[in-house]
Amino acid sequence: MSLLTHEMRAHLDGLIRSDRVVLFMKGTRDQPQCGFSARVIELLDGHLPDYATVNILDDMNLREALKEYANWPTYPQLWVEGEFVGGADIIGQMASSGELAALLGADAKPPPSVPTLTVTDACRDRIKQVMENANFPLRLSIDARFQYGFQPVQEPGFGDVVVVANGLQIVMDRASAARANGVSLDYVSGPRGSGIVVDNPNEPPRVRQMQPEDLKLWIDRREDFVLVDVRTDGEAEIARIPGARLLDEETETWLGTLPKDTKLVFQCHHGVRSAHAAEHFLRQGFKLIWNLTGGIDAWSTRIDPTVPRY
Repeated sequence: MSLLTHEMRAHLDGLIRSDRVVLFMKGTRDQPQCGFSARVIELLDGHLPDYATVNILDDMNLREALKEYANWPTYPQLWVEGEFVGGADIIGQMASSGELAALLGADAKPPPSVPTLTVTDACRDRIKQVMENANFPLRLSIDARFQYGFQPVQEPGFGDVVVVANGLQIVMDRASAARANGVSLDYVSGPRGSGIVVDNPNEPPRVRQMQPEDLKLWIDRREDFVLVDVRTDGEAEIARIPGARLLDEETETWLGTLPKDTKLVFQCHHGVRSAHAAEHFLRQGFKLIWNLTGGIDAWSTRIDPTVPRY
């Protein structure tokens, strides 16, 4: 029995014409529920700021009826100006050829410029070691929250941007490429672990976490920064990290006179109050802000046991 009733056909007509560009998919734009849907979302995000999506997992009858309506058995399905375009493979081919940008028209973003990437020798050597010297491309993904992913791939995919840096072939989807210009990749190894470190000048300012060992290193090498203690006067009388300034009215006024690229490190007892204070100063326009992980308690247990715990 066909699910494409007169009422369902009218419902699908309305959905298809609810927006100039409509994607029927598994999941939502923010949370795709299959790889094909996620890939098409990446391609559309690289071309358009706004478009409509319909989660076919919410309505099994709609999902089956649309297959008959479009005469297309799989998802996702892309519709533009009421016309069916195709599924993931066709959309990918169109993205590679430039047809997708032409179809999306005046609202489409221009093709992304190829970003400039820097890869240190240490990072290159470590990646080659992990990949057992196989000459595979490395996929770099950068999502909207500037979370990073790395994955070896057999070859670039449709619509990918390809960059060669220090002998490595790095591939990115359009959205990641738009966030990647100026990125530097390094590899570090130390007592607290090892891994790839990403320096991305495109990241919005955020509060970063600082380990007590790193704060000790900054102090020892006389790094130019301000250590701000957000605890009470009474707590400061019990225990204190040398050089810290209590966040009183006078200190807050003084901080307001400093350049916005001043390095600020906030600390409290366990790192909770200082995290809130750090976010406050981030909203004031400061760009280089750290919160001491574990607060003065972690400083006492890991760096200086002469500092009393309370």
